Amino acid sequence: MRKEYNFSESKKNPYTKELKKPVTIRLSSDIISYFKDLAQEIGVPYQQLINFYLRDCVEKKKKIKINWAV
Repeated sequence: MRKEYNFSESKKNPYTKELKKPVTIRLSSDIISYFKDLAQEIGVPYQQLINFYLRDCVEKKKKIKINWAV
């Protein structure tokens, strides 16, 4: 291993924009259970399954209709 490295000609990683970002989100326990059970059935990690579902919503431009009770 060298004592010093020269990074003067290095380039930024072009794929860093595509990296996933960690977030904290509060979900109901029944929602988590649903996705965990479904993920185990399919054979993928549940967080990845949630990401797939949200990506599908984005690609289809789905919008939720919420009627707040007055």
